Amino acid sequence: MNVTIKDVAKAANVSVATVSRVLNGSASVSKESTQRVNDAIRELKYSPNFLGRNLRKCVTNRILVIQPSSDHSLYAKIIAGMSDEAEKVGFDIVTAISNGSRESEKRQMDMLYNRTVDGAVLLGTSLDKDTINSIAENFNIALCCESVHGADVLTVVVDDEAGGYDATTALIKKGHTKIAMISVQGDVISSGLRERGYKKALKDHGIEPREEYIWHGEYEYENAAAATEYFLSLPDRPTAIFAVSDNLAAGVIKTAAQRGIAVGKELAVIGFDGITWCERFVPSISSIAQPCEEMGRLVAQKLIANITEGASDKGRYTLKHSLVLRESTGD
Repeated sequence: MNVTIKDVAKAANVSVATVSRVLNGSASVSKESTQRVNDAIRELKYSPNFLGRNLRKCVTNRILVIQPSSDHSLYAKIIAGMSDEAEKVGFDIVTAISNGSRESEKRQMDMLYNRTVDGAVLLGTSLDKDTINSIAENFNIALCCESVHGADVLTVVVDDEAGGYDATTALIKKGHTKIAMISVQGDVISSGLRERGYKKALKDHGIEPREEYIWHGEYEYENAAAATEYFLSLPDRPTAIFAVSDNLAAGVIKTAAQRGIAVGKELAVIGFDGITWCERFVPSISSIAQPCEEMGRLVAQKLIANITEGASDKGRYTLKHSLVLRESTGD
């Protein structure tokens, strides 16, 4: 049986008129009532065909982009690429920051239910596959930069395993055999794939991975500092470190410098992402660079096609990275 606006009103314990105002983005509804209506819509899987009129009249030409933080130029580059592509066809990009909060993301995604945006792109998400797939039943959403196991939605990423492999191989070609890695704990797919690439590169070059050379922590600078102190305290300390992000690589370089270690000579360091300030850092940071603008343009192009043409592209698009060697690896 089709769910109606009356069913939503009953479940949320509000009037049909209140549900209608929420769906049309009216500011006259209290935050509490709006939340109850949106919760009911999600639970009942209410279809966006609710208005009983041509959906074209409800097109906003806006795409929501949710990023987990605001201090990462990686996201800024992706959003810039999305904006360039969206502008070509009269779409605008609306950004929101979740700070890694699942509740914030769900609240921000209410813009879909309210019809204030036509689609959403998640640049790293704390939502699980079931939640994502449930939302995707009625709305156009996509993942970019970070995928989610089991999420059946449009996804644009780089080959993280190949990137980890290339970063490690670059260090091996410079004569390093004692190569450590700073990874991230938990179910972060990109980090796990980069670690897999690291281990594969070592084995392919006849080097057995050493558990004491792998550190799992968080993405914050403090994690990089703690990891570096640990590696430098080992009796047989590594001569090179691969970090799964440029932010972590910067933390390694600063901590090593504070210990009087010349990065690029005594210790080689390589990161991942290719963010803007890598070339400005001292020493400049070697990195696996993601094609951020290209990723943004592609996810915008595919998502807008899904919105405007009724397409249902749920493909996974993997773009090529590039290896950029700088002073931190002795280049």
